[in-house]
Amino acid sequence: MVRRFDDQVVVVAGAGSGIGAATAHRLASEGARVVVGDIDAGKAEKVAALITGSGGSATPVPYDQGDEASIGALIEAALVTYGGVDCLHANAADMDVVGDDGDAADVSLEVFQRTIDVDLRGYMLLTRHVVPPMLERGRGSIVYTSSGAAFAGEAERVCYAMAKAGVNALMRHVASKWGKNGIRANSVAPGLVLTNGVRESLPEAFRESVLRRQRSPRLGDPGDVAAAVAYLLSADAEWVVGQVLSVDGGVTMR
Repeated sequence: MVRRFDDQVVVVAGAGSGIGAATAHRLASEGARVVVGDIDAGKAEKVAALITGSGGSATPVPYDQGDEASIGALIEAALVTYGGVDCLHANAADMDVVGDDGDAADVSLEVFQRTIDVDLRGYMLLTRHVVPPMLERGRGSIVYTSSGAAFAGEAERVCYAMAKAGVNALMRHVASKWGKNGIRANSVAPGLVLTNGVRESLPEAFRESVLRRQRSPRLGDPGDVAAAVAYLLSADAEWVVGQVLSVDGGVTMR
């Protein structure tokens, strides 16, 4: 494994499972010192323990993506533990409310507000707290987890789609505002990724319908997205700025 992140500090916000956990493992395998942030302290501790047990460096930090003080404490933990922050993967989302996310005429404002608070406002607050130490370092790379829902125009999940479209707008703002200061920002937009939660809850008929619409012969794995995040965070993507990379088996072509 190429070690593109030796001596670099990476915060993965939302790393207790799925894409975030896969990204934390991938970055650690390439030499990163990883701050494993998650609202579930037990999951964060488990991911960090697996990384350190494999010879990597990781610190678990429980935090709440919906609370600014908690977000600030996550970034502060990286500064105190490792002395700085080089990269951020902003990945957390409240998936518990997605099942109640319907259309604009009927969705409850409580679901809307919770989705925006975590999936969009939380990303802005992560940005607010991580940019100053990156500016002090004179460099930085941020990858936001967006979604194909941001541009698919689905008839359902309006709150989630609005939040993810906002994430892409935030990403482009960061790239424009601080790109000249050495801070890069990009997004990944995953398609259907078979995390453990998805495998347990998603009907087989829906999986098959997605598979028919894509150009790949298989559905996605968290490692597929982790590989894309690692690329975008790394110096290999030094000239990739302000982009949304779809990782969805060819459902989206643009």
